[in-house]
Amino acid sequence: MDSNNTILAISLLLSIWCATCVAQSSNVYNVKDHGAVGNGQNDDTKVFQAAWDASCAIEGNPTILIPEGSYLVGPLLFKGPCKGVMAIDLRGQLLASTNLNAYTKNWIEFQYINGLAISGGGTFNGQGSLAWPYNECPKKWSCKILPMSLVFSFVKNAKIKSISSVDSKLFHMHIFSSENFDIESVTISAPGDSPNTDGIHVAVSTNVTITNATIGTGDDCISVGPGTSNLNISNVHCGPGHGISVGSLGKNSGETDVVGLTVRNCTLNGTTNGLRIKTWQSSPTPLKAVHFTYEDIIMNNVYNPIIIDQEYCPYVSCAEKDPSRVQIYDIKFTNVKGTSSSAEAIKFICSSSFPCQGVILNDIDLKFIGDATGNMTTTSTCANVHGKSNGNVKPNPCI
Repeated sequence: MDSNNTILAISLLLSIWCATCVAQSSNVYNVKDHGAVGNGQNDDTKVFQAAWDASCAIEGNPTILIPEGSYLVGPLLFKGPCKGVMAIDLRGQLLASTNLNAYTKNWIEFQYINGLAISGGGTFNGQGSLAWPYNECPKKWSCKILPMSLVFSFVKNAKIKSISSVDSKLFHMHIFSSENFDIESVTISAPGDSPNTDGIHVAVSTNVTITNATIGTGDDCISVGPGTSNLNISNVHCGPGHGISVGSLGKNSGETDVVGLTVRNCTLNGTTNGLRIKTWQSSPTPLKAVHFTYEDIIMNNVYNPIIIDQEYCPYVSCAEKDPSRVQIYDIKFTNVKGTSSSAEAIKFICSSSFPCQGVILNDIDLKFIGDATGNMTTTSTCANVHGKSNGNVKPNPCI
């Protein structure tokens, strides 16, 4: 099946899903009809794995129907290639096992699939609150990684629409080595103090679109890893969390460039960062972060509304101090407005070896909400950055 036909098939699936349509289809695998209990206590893992294995072997457009109910499932591997376009109609709630010993890696993984549609208004509940105390990654470099909720690896032509993810143990969604991937109208939530619960992480993937999403987590609402190209983000409401972040980049050898990012019509509420690019010092591999456009962004009480940090280190101290080898250029910020909870609303700390190039500020209006002393002066800071400012830019620009 070629790419255009696959995308068309996915669109048709999403447009015709309804109770009557599902009931009439001969390629529907209703997990309740095949032994799933759905009471939130009985383990339904084997039924769900069997549902995928059987549906994956069917030609055409098979659908796995998950009716209302709470289904306790342990780790699942939904692996292709499949004979048709796979669809999951999630109307109930999936509950992740709280037994960390049950996981070898992640909770639900989709691999090697060409044509995937997930919809239905249901919820993936990672039940992460019992696992978060065991996450030591915010404190030290070497740590045990908790399971992510939804991982999509080597997936092409996918549409994820109208589902929710709550309380993941680690990342809610991880898109890796995938292409032509659309995420629309999803809701992602975890407490603001839950560690490393990134909403959506995209890495080594191309042609990814995220739109009309509501994301509040304890880490980045959306994070962009190495090897990502042509990522489009629009109409995202973020908060709490750490904002929309590129990086961190330059931590590991073999990383590849991030090329082409567009972020438009987004709102950030009470986040620690707004629009952030972060890279490690002493990068083992030189790489680039280029051609980014941030446009029509609203900041409400954001601590670092606009920030490039090429001295990123989340730990108390970092041994390596050589300048970052990540080259950042052609970065445009246009019509970014709102309030900052810190006086320093714009901060560009770039590499002394590879200064940022072509950083453009167009019509920026960010105001400090003030501190206990009554100071309301808003500032900007620049180091090793080259670019220009156009139009009305507040605070006074340093480029």
